[in-house]
Amino acid sequence: MTRLRFGTFLAPFHAPGQNPTLAIQRDLKLVEHLDALGYDEAWIGEHHSAGSEIIASPEIFIAAAAERTRHIKLGTGVTSVAYHNPLWVADRMVLLDHLTRGRTMLGVGPGSLPTDSSMIGLNPTDTRELLDVNLDIIMRLLRGESVTQQTRTHNLIDAQLQLRPYTDPCFDIAVAAVASPTGPRLAGRHGVGLLSIGATLTQDGFDALAHHWGVVEERAAHYGQPTPDRSGWRLVGLMHIAETREQAYRDVEFGIEHWFNYFQKVAAFPQMGVTDSGDIKGMIDFVNEAGIGAIGTVEDAKAQVRKLVAQSNGGFGAMLIMGHDWADPVATHRSFELIAQHVFPEFQDQAAGTLAAAGRASQTREGHAASQLAAVDHMAAKYQQELTDKG
Repeated sequence: MTRLRFGTFLAPFHAPGQNPTLAIQRDLKLVEHLDALGYDEAWIGEHHSAGSEIIASPEIFIAAAAERTRHIKLGTGVTSVAYHNPLWVADRMVLLDHLTRGRTMLGVGPGSLPTDSSMIGLNPTDTRELLDVNLDIIMRLLRGESVTQQTRTHNLIDAQLQLRPYTDPCFDIAVAAVASPTGPRLAGRHGVGLLSIGATLTQDGFDALAHHWGVVEERAAHYGQPTPDRSGWRLVGLMHIAETREQAYRDVEFGIEHWFNYFQKVAAFPQMGVTDSGDIKGMIDFVNEAGIGAIGTVEDAKAQVRKLVAQSNGGFGAMLIMGHDWADPVATHRSFELIAQHVFPEFQDQAAGTLAAAGRASQTREGHAASQLAAVDHMAAKYQQELTDKG
Protein backbone atom coordinates (compact mmCIF):
# COMPACT_ATOMS: atom_id res chain seq x y z
CA MET A 1 0.00 0.00 0.00
CA THR A 2 1.27 3.49 -0.84
CA ARG A 3 1.53 6.27 1.75
CA LEU A 4 -1.83 6.46 3.52
CA ARG A 5 -3.27 9.95 3.73
CA PHE A 6 -5.25 11.12 6.76
CA GLY A 7 -8.00 13.66 7.04
CA THR A 8 -11.41 14.46 8.48
CA PHE A 9 -14.98 14.17 7.27
CA LEU A 10 -16.75 17.11 8.91
CA ALA A 11 -20.54 16.99 8.49
CA PRO A 12 -20.47 18.54 11.18
CA PHE A 13 -22.49 17.20 14.14
CA HIS A 14 -23.31 19.84 16.76
CA ALA A 15 -25.92 19.50 19.49
CA PRO A 16 -28.89 21.81 18.76
CA GLY A 17 -29.47 24.80 20.99
CA GLN A 18 -25.90 26.08 21.21
CA ASN A 19 -24.50 29.21 19.59
CA PRO A 20 -24.20 28.29 15.88
CA THR A 21 -21.72 31.09 15.16
CA LEU A 22 -19.28 29.72 17.72
CA ALA A 23 -19.85 26.14 16.56
CA ILE A 24 -18.92 27.05 12.99
CA GLN A 25 -15.86 28.95 14.25
CA ARG A 26 -14.78 25.81 16.14
CA ASP A 27 -15.05 23.88 12.89
CA LEU A 28 -12.78 26.39 11.18
CA LYS A 29 -10.28 26.24 14.04
CA LEU A 30 -10.29 22.44 13.83
CA VAL A 31 -9.37 22.59 10.14
CA GLU A 32 -6.59 25.07 10.98
CA HIS A 33 -5.35 22.67 13.67
CA LEU A 34 -5.35 19.73 11.24
CA ASP A 35 -3.44 21.77 8.68
CA ALA A 36 -0.75 22.55 11.26
CA LEU A 37 -0.55 18.85 12.23
CA GLY A 38 0.02 17.73 8.65
CA TYR A 39 -3.37 16.20 7.86
CA ASP A 40 -3.90 15.85 4.14
CA GLU A 41 -7.62 16.44 3.61
CA ALA A 42 -10.78 17.91 5.14
CA TRP A 43 -14.20 17.18 3.62
CA ILE A 44 -17.11 19.47 4.55
CA GLY A 45 -20.78 18.47 4.39
CA GLU A 46 -23.90 20.15 3.03
CA HIS A 47 -27.13 20.02 5.05
CA HIS A 48 -30.15 22.25 5.43
CA SER A 49 -32.33 20.82 8.21
CA ALA A 50 -32.47 18.68 11.39
CA GLY A 51 -30.50 21.16 13.52
CA SER A 52 -27.15 19.37 13.95
CA GLU A 53 -25.34 19.50 10.62
CA ILE A 54 -25.35 23.25 10.20
CA ILE A 55 -23.10 24.03 7.23
CA ALA A 56 -25.43 24.85 4.33
CA SER A 57 -22.71 25.53 1.76
CA PRO A 58 -19.44 23.59 1.92
CA GLU A 59 -18.08 25.85 -0.84
CA ILE A 60 -18.44 28.98 1.31
CA PHE A 61 -16.90 27.21 4.30
CA ILE A 62 -14.00 25.99 2.15
CA ALA A 63 -13.35 29.52 0.89
CA ALA A 64 -13.08 30.71 4.50
CA ALA A 65 -10.95 27.73 5.56
CA ALA A 66 -8.60 28.14 2.62
CA GLU A 67 -7.64 31.62 3.81
CA ARG A 68 -6.76 30.19 7.25
CA THR A 69 -4.69 27.21 6.06
CA ARG A 70 -1.64 26.52 3.91
CA HIS A 71 -1.42 22.88 2.85
CA ILE A 72 -4.53 20.83 3.62
CA LYS A 73 -6.81 19.98 0.68
CA LEU A 74 -10.46 20.95 1.11
CA GLY A 75 -13.38 19.01 -0.33
CA THR A 76 -17.15 19.14 -0.42
CA GLY A 77 -18.19 16.10 1.58
CA VAL A 78 -20.54 16.05 -0.08
CA THR A 79 -22.30 18.44 -2.43
CA SER A 80 -25.87 17.15 -2.71
CA VAL A 81 -25.95 17.58 -6.46
CA ALA A 82 -29.65 16.72 -6.76
CA TYR A 83 -30.42 20.02 -5.01
CA HIS A 84 -28.52 22.18 -7.52
CA ASN A 85 -28.18 23.18 -11.11
CA PRO A 86 -25.21 21.03 -12.23
CA LEU A 87 -23.82 23.92 -14.26
CA TRP A 88 -23.45 26.06 -11.15
CA VAL A 89 -21.95 23.16 -9.15
CA ALA A 90 -19.19 22.80 -11.73
CA ASP A 91 -18.72 26.57 -12.04
CA ARG A 92 -18.40 27.13 -8.28
CA MET A 93 -15.88 24.30 -7.91
CA VAL A 94 -13.71 25.70 -10.70
CA LEU A 95 -13.74 29.06 -8.93
CA LEU A 96 -12.73 27.39 -5.65
CA ASP A 97 -9.95 25.53 -7.44
CA HIS A 98 -8.50 28.86 -8.55
CA LEU A 99 -9.01 30.53 -5.16
CA THR A 100 -7.24 27.68 -3.35
CA ARG A 101 -4.51 27.19 -5.99
CA GLY A 102 -5.42 23.57 -6.48
CA ARG A 103 -6.45 22.54 -2.96
CA THR A 104 -10.11 21.94 -3.87
CA MET A 105 -11.86 18.56 -4.15
CA LEU A 106 -15.44 17.78 -5.20
CA GLY A 107 -17.37 15.09 -3.36
CA VAL A 108 -20.86 14.33 -4.65
CA GLY A 109 -23.83 12.41 -3.32
CA PRO A 110 -27.62 12.35 -3.42
CA GLY A 111 -28.10 14.12 -0.07
CA SER A 112 -28.51 12.24 3.20
CA LEU A 113 -31.40 14.05 4.90
CA PRO A 114 -34.94 13.53 3.55
CA THR A 115 -35.89 16.66 5.50
CA ASP A 116 -33.60 18.56 3.11
CA SER A 117 -34.92 17.17 -0.16
CA SER A 118 -38.57 17.28 0.90
CA MET A 119 -38.38 21.08 1.13
CA ILE A 120 -37.74 21.25 -2.62
CA GLY A 121 -40.22 18.54 -3.55
CA LEU A 122 -37.82 15.62 -3.95
CA ASN A 123 -37.81 12.19 -2.30
CA PRO A 124 -34.79 9.90 -1.76
CA THR A 125 -35.46 8.01 -5.00
CA ASP A 126 -35.53 11.30 -6.92
CA THR A 127 -32.24 12.45 -5.44
CA ARG A 128 -30.45 9.23 -6.37
CA GLU A 129 -31.70 9.37 -9.94
CA LEU A 130 -30.69 13.02 -10.20
CA LEU A 131 -27.23 12.21 -8.85
CA ASP A 132 -26.64 9.95 -11.84
CA VAL A 133 -27.90 12.53 -14.34
CA ASN A 134 -26.24 15.58 -12.77
CA LEU A 135 -22.85 13.95 -12.22
CA ASP A 136 -22.72 13.04 -15.90
CA ILE A 137 -23.44 16.68 -16.81
CA ILE A 138 -20.82 17.97 -14.35
CA MET A 139 -18.15 15.66 -15.77
CA ARG A 140 -18.94 16.77 -19.33
CA LEU A 141 -18.75 20.43 -18.36
CA LEU A 142 -15.41 19.94 -16.61
CA ARG A 143 -14.07 18.30 -19.77
CA GLY A 144 -14.91 21.51 -21.64
CA GLU A 145 -18.02 20.26 -23.41
CA SER A 146 -21.11 22.28 -24.22
CA VAL A 147 -24.22 20.67 -22.71
CA THR A 148 -27.82 20.99 -23.83
CA GLN A 149 -30.07 18.83 -21.67
CA GLN A 150 -33.40 18.94 -19.86
CA THR A 151 -33.38 17.33 -16.43
CA ARG A 152 -36.26 16.97 -14.02
CA THR A 153 -35.25 20.19 -12.27
CA HIS A 154 -33.23 22.25 -14.76
CA ASN A 155 -32.96 23.07 -18.45
CA LEU A 156 -29.44 23.57 -19.81
CA ILE A 157 -29.06 25.24 -23.20
CA ASP A 158 -25.56 25.29 -24.69
CA ALA A 159 -24.21 25.37 -21.13
CA GLN A 160 -20.44 25.61 -20.76
CA LEU A 161 -17.81 26.85 -18.34
CA GLN A 162 -15.94 30.07 -18.98
CA LEU A 163 -12.92 28.96 -16.92
CA ARG A 164 -10.87 25.79 -16.99
CA PRO A 165 -9.89 24.30 -13.61
CA TYR A 166 -6.68 25.54 -11.99
CA THR A 167 -5.69 21.90 -11.46
CA ASP A 168 -4.57 20.19 -14.66
CA PRO A 169 -6.60 18.47 -15.96
CA CYS A 170 -9.08 18.66 -13.06
CA PHE A 171 -9.37 18.61 -9.28
CA ASP A 172 -10.09 15.36 -7.40
CA ILE A 173 -13.68 14.13 -7.62
CA ALA A 174 -15.22 11.39 -5.48
CA VAL A 175 -18.67 9.80 -5.18
CA ALA A 176 -20.16 8.95 -1.77
CA ALA A 177 -21.03 5.35 -0.88
CA VAL A 178 -22.62 3.76 2.18
CA ALA A 179 -23.67 0.14 1.61
CA SER A 180 -25.37 -0.01 -1.81
CA PRO A 181 -23.39 -0.24 -5.09
CA THR A 182 -24.75 3.10 -6.38
CA GLY A 183 -21.66 5.14 -5.50
CA PRO A 184 -19.10 2.56 -6.67
CA ARG A 185 -21.00 2.14 -9.95
CA LEU A 186 -20.84 5.88 -10.69
CA ALA A 187 -17.20 6.16 -9.57
CA GLY A 188 -16.19 3.42 -12.00
CA ARG A 189 -18.25 4.80 -14.85
CA HIS A 190 -16.78 8.28 -14.60
CA GLY A 191 -13.26 7.32 -13.54
CA VAL A 192 -13.39 9.21 -10.25
CA GLY A 193 -12.69 8.36 -6.61
CA LEU A 194 -14.89 6.67 -4.01
CA LEU A 195 -15.81 8.19 -0.65
CA SER A 196 -16.91 5.30 1.60
CA ILE A 197 -18.88 7.14 4.27
CA GLY A 198 -20.38 3.94 5.65
CA ALA A 199 -17.06 2.11 5.94
CA THR A 200 -17.34 1.68 9.70
CA LEU A 201 -20.70 3.17 10.58
CA THR A 202 -22.52 -0.09 9.93
CA GLN A 203 -21.63 -3.74 9.61
CA ASP A 204 -23.09 -3.66 6.09
CA GLY A 205 -20.79 -0.81 5.13
CA PHE A 206 -17.76 -2.64 6.52
CA ASP A 207 -18.69 -5.92 4.83
CA ALA A 208 -19.22 -4.15 1.50
CA LEU A 209 -15.76 -2.56 1.32
CA ALA A 210 -13.95 -5.06 -0.89
CA HIS A 211 -17.11 -5.62 -2.96
CA HIS A 212 -17.44 -1.89 -3.56
CA TRP A 213 -13.98 -1.61 -5.06
CA GLY A 214 -14.74 -4.60 -7.24
CA VAL A 215 -17.78 -2.73 -8.57
CA VAL A 216 -15.61 0.33 -9.28
CA GLU A 217 -13.15 -1.79 -11.27
CA GLU A 218 -15.88 -3.65 -13.17
CA ARG A 219 -17.72 -0.46 -14.17
CA ALA A 220 -14.47 1.26 -15.14
CA ALA A 221 -13.60 -1.61 -17.46
CA HIS A 222 -17.13 -1.62 -18.89
CA TYR A 223 -16.97 2.08 -19.78
CA GLY A 224 -13.38 1.99 -21.03
CA GLN A 225 -11.93 3.98 -18.14
CA PRO A 226 -8.32 3.45 -16.97
CA THR A 227 -7.79 0.93 -14.20
CA PRO A 228 -8.95 2.69 -11.01
CA ASP A 229 -6.24 3.87 -8.63
CA ARG A 230 -6.87 2.89 -5.02
CA SER A 231 -5.29 6.16 -3.90
CA GLY A 232 -8.62 7.77 -4.86
CA TRP A 233 -10.52 5.57 -2.38
CA ARG A 234 -11.26 7.26 0.92
CA LEU A 235 -12.73 5.53 3.99
CA VAL A 236 -14.58 7.42 6.72
CA GLY A 237 -14.28 6.07 10.27
CA LEU A 238 -14.94 6.89 13.91
CA MET A 239 -12.18 7.57 16.45
CA HIS A 240 -11.46 9.37 19.67
CA ILE A 241 -8.01 8.86 21.15
CA ALA A 242 -6.43 9.83 24.48
CA GLU A 243 -3.33 8.88 26.46
CA THR A 244 -5.27 6.11 28.23
CA ARG A 245 -8.43 4.22 27.42
CA GLU A 246 -10.00 5.44 30.65
CA GLN A 247 -9.32 9.05 29.67
CA ALA A 248 -10.82 8.50 26.21
CA TYR A 249 -13.96 7.06 27.81
CA ARG A 250 -14.27 10.08 30.10
CA ASP A 251 -13.70 12.45 27.18
CA VAL A 252 -16.55 11.13 25.04
CA GLU A 253 -19.08 11.38 27.86
CA PHE A 254 -19.20 15.02 26.76
CA GLY A 255 -21.21 14.43 23.58
CA ILE A 256 -21.48 10.84 22.38
CA GLU A 257 -25.10 10.57 23.54
CA HIS A 258 -26.19 13.36 21.18
CA TRP A 259 -24.46 11.67 18.25
CA PHE A 260 -26.20 8.35 18.91
CA ASN A 261 -29.58 9.98 19.47
CA TYR A 262 -29.24 11.99 16.27
CA PHE A 263 -28.88 8.89 14.12
CA GLN A 264 -31.50 6.91 16.05
CA LYS A 265 -34.21 9.51 16.46
CA VAL A 266 -33.66 12.48 14.14
CA ALA A 267 -31.82 11.64 10.91
CA ALA A 268 -33.90 9.33 8.71
CA PHE A 269 -30.89 7.37 7.55
CA PRO A 270 -31.46 3.70 8.48
CA GLN A 271 -28.17 2.51 7.00
CA MET A 272 -26.42 4.43 9.75
CA GLY A 273 -28.55 3.17 12.62
CA VAL A 274 -26.33 2.26 15.52
CA THR A 275 -27.83 0.69 18.62
CA ASP A 276 -30.62 1.17 21.09
CA SER A 277 -28.27 1.48 24.07
CA GLY A 278 -29.77 3.54 26.85
CA ASP A 279 -26.57 4.55 28.62
CA ILE A 280 -23.31 6.23 27.67
CA LYS A 281 -21.13 3.28 28.65
CA GLY A 282 -23.25 1.06 26.43
CA MET A 283 -22.69 3.46 23.53
CA ILE A 284 -18.92 3.47 24.10
CA ASP A 285 -18.83 -0.31 24.35
CA PHE A 286 -20.89 -0.61 21.17
CA VAL A 287 -18.42 1.49 19.17
CA ASN A 288 -15.48 -0.64 20.29
CA GLU A 289 -17.06 -4.08 20.49
CA ALA A 290 -19.01 -3.85 17.23
CA GLY A 291 -15.86 -2.65 15.51
CA ILE A 292 -17.40 0.49 14.04
CA GLY A 293 -14.68 2.69 15.53
CA ALA A 294 -11.98 3.13 18.15
CA ILE A 295 -12.39 4.93 21.46
CA GLY A 296 -9.15 4.38 23.32
CA THR A 297 -5.41 4.73 22.78
CA VAL A 298 -3.16 5.13 19.77
CA GLU A 299 -2.77 1.35 19.69
CA ASP A 300 -6.55 1.02 19.33
CA ALA A 301 -6.45 3.53 16.47
CA LYS A 302 -3.66 1.64 14.72
CA ALA A 303 -5.56 -1.63 15.08
CA GLN A 304 -8.68 -0.07 13.55
CA VAL A 305 -6.78 1.20 10.51
CA ARG A 306 -5.07 -2.18 10.06
CA LYS A 307 -8.47 -3.87 10.16
CA LEU A 308 -9.80 -1.57 7.44
CA VAL A 309 -6.72 -2.13 5.28
CA ALA A 310 -7.25 -5.88 5.55
CA GLN A 311 -10.98 -5.63 4.83
CA SER A 312 -10.34 -3.48 1.74
CA ASN A 313 -8.42 -6.39 0.20
CA GLY A 314 -5.65 -4.30 -1.31
CA GLY A 315 -5.55 -1.00 0.53
CA PHE A 316 -7.02 2.45 0.06
CA GLY A 317 -5.78 6.02 -0.25
CA ALA A 318 -7.04 8.00 2.74
CA MET A 319 -8.41 7.45 6.24
CA LEU A 320 -10.90 10.18 7.09
CA ILE A 321 -11.83 10.57 10.76
CA MET A 322 -15.42 11.69 11.18
CA GLY A 323 -15.93 14.92 13.09
CA HIS A 324 -18.50 14.13 15.77
CA ASP A 325 -18.20 16.38 18.84
CA TRP A 326 -17.97 13.35 21.12
CA ALA A 327 -15.44 15.26 23.25
CA ASP A 328 -14.94 18.94 24.08
CA PRO A 329 -12.75 21.00 21.73
CA VAL A 330 -9.56 20.62 23.79
CA ALA A 331 -9.81 16.83 23.99
CA THR A 332 -10.84 16.65 20.33
CA HIS A 333 -7.77 18.60 19.24
CA ARG A 334 -5.60 16.38 21.43
CA SER A 335 -7.09 13.25 19.85
CA PHE A 336 -6.19 14.43 16.36
CA GLU A 337 -2.72 15.38 17.62
CA LEU A 338 -2.09 11.92 19.08
CA ILE A 339 -3.17 10.30 15.83
CA ALA A 340 -0.83 12.53 13.83
CA GLN A 341 2.07 11.93 16.23
CA HIS A 342 1.78 8.18 16.66
CA VAL A 343 -0.54 6.66 14.04
CA PHE A 344 0.56 8.48 10.88
CA PRO A 345 4.15 7.14 10.97
CA GLU A 346 3.12 3.48 10.83
CA PHE A 347 1.07 3.98 7.67
CA GLN A 348 3.29 6.58 5.98
CA ASP A 349 6.57 4.66 6.11
CA GLN A 350 8.03 7.05 8.67
CA ALA A 351 8.21 4.80 11.75
CA ALA A 352 10.56 2.12 10.46
CA GLY A 353 13.49 4.43 9.77
CA THR A 354 13.74 6.00 13.22
CA LEU A 355 13.09 2.67 14.97
CA ALA A 356 15.82 0.98 12.92
CA ALA A 357 18.24 3.83 13.63
CA ALA A 358 17.52 3.60 17.37
CA GLY A 359 18.01 -0.19 17.22
CA ARG A 360 21.36 0.10 15.45
CA ALA A 361 22.56 2.71 17.92
CA SER A 362 21.55 0.50 20.85
CA GLN A 363 23.21 -2.60 19.40
CA THR A 364 26.52 -0.84 18.77
CA ARG A 365 26.48 1.34 21.86
CA GLU A 366 28.98 -0.72 23.87
CA GLY A 367 31.65 -0.56 21.17
CA HIS A 368 31.07 3.11 20.48
CA ALA A 369 31.10 3.93 24.21
CA ALA A 370 34.47 2.21 24.56
CA SER A 371 35.93 4.12 21.64
CA GLN A 372 34.50 7.35 23.06
CA LEU A 373 36.23 6.72 26.40
CA ALA A 374 39.43 5.80 24.60
CA ALA A 375 39.27 9.09 22.71
CA VAL A 376 38.89 11.01 25.99
CA ASP A 377 41.85 9.14 27.50
CA HIS A 378 43.91 9.81 24.37
CA MET A 379 43.24 13.54 24.44
CA ALA A 380 43.94 13.72 28.18
CA ALA A 381 47.25 11.93 27.67
CA LYS A 382 48.09 14.17 24.72
CA TYR A 383 47.51 17.28 26.81
CA GLN A 384 49.60 15.88 29.64
CA GLN A 385 52.41 15.22 27.19
CA GLU A 386 52.15 18.84 25.96
CA LEU A 387 52.61 20.04 29.55
CA THR A 388 55.61 17.73 30.03
CA ASP A 389 57.22 18.86 26.80
CA LYS A 390 56.68 22.48 27.78
CA GLY A 391 58.81 21.71 30.75
